Amino acid sequence: MTQTASRWIRPAAIAAGIFGALTLLSGGLALFGPKAAQDAAGNAVPFVLVFNFSAGFAYLIGAVAMWLNHPAARTIAWLIALSTLAVFAAFLWAVLGGTPYEIRTVAAMTVRAGFWLVIAILLGKAR
Repeated sequence: MTQTASRWIRPAAIAAGIFGALTLLSGGLALFGPKAAQDAAGNAVPFVLVFNFSAGFAYLIGAVAMWLNHPAARTIAWLIALSTLAVFAAFLWAVLGGTPYEIRTVAAMTVRAGFWLVIAILLGKAR
């Protein structure tokens, strides 16, 4: 790995860890929290909510792998990115089929997929 590449990996690992913790917090509240928190989720699509909550754990694993410069970090990032894109596609299919949804889900899935795609691509270039 080049010296230049190593400069961004630790900050990205911190960002991924924070992203994972916030994902677990928000998803956990929407799934298991008080009724007010569940109601605030609005028309959340259940399979997307469960996926995103579960992905929070993968974000934390990816963050640790990046921090440690573990060779699996790139694979983890690709798995997160591609699985997020697959769930996003299923979500869009459900929406086209008439499933009620929140527009913030579209934005969140775009950010999630984009974040992990960028990380996966950059990790590939750093090696």
